[in-house]
Amino acid sequence: MRVMLRAHMDTQISNEAIENGTLPKIMKSMAELLEPEAAYFGPGEGGRCCTFVFDMQDSSLLPTIAEPLFQKLGAKIEIQPVMNTEDMQKGLAALRKG
Repeated sequence: MRVMLRAHMDTQISNEAIENGTLPKIMKSMAELLEPEAAYFGPGEGGRCCTFVFDMQDSSLLPTIAEPLFQKLGAKIEIQPVMNTEDMQKGLAALRKG
């Protein structure tokens, strides 16, 4: 299932991660783990944010995905199902058939 993960990083912890060079390593590790179709980085809710859109094969992967963000960046995360345009059109077409 295609999902969007948005992580709001703790400012002080992410400042330290920038200073000691771990923030880029954490983001690279997340990208390698998730193989996202899109990844975005920027401000959100007054602090640093990252957003990944990826295919989550199994919900049992959630701890593997979330824990590094919690433990290493003090992040608050949201994960929600999302659709691209094709998915939405397919879903709406199925509604018309029913």
